[in-house]
Amino acid sequence: MEPEIFVDILSDALFLVIKLVSAIVVPGLLVGLVVAVFQAATSINEQTLSFLPRLLITISALILGGHWFTQELMDYFTRLVMSIPEIAG
Repeated sequence: MEPEIFVDILSDALFLVIKLVSAIVVPGLLVGLVVAVFQAATSINEQTLSFLPRLLITISALILGGHWFTQELMDYFTRLVMSIPEIAG
């Protein structure tokens, strides 16, 4: 067993987490930025105004990307299981 194998597994797992989280968070951040610019331009200082659009976009990202999220996790798990003989042997 070489330590490089475990480093590669951890690296792949961290990259997968970054991909999945960014696919959920980035659309919400962009909508929040647009709403903040709108609030600054119109001098509307309502805190709840930015919450609902971000919530809807985040839920939409989860709904639309759910299949992709699941497929990415399944692919990673399959690669992990297939690499067991390489790690153990």
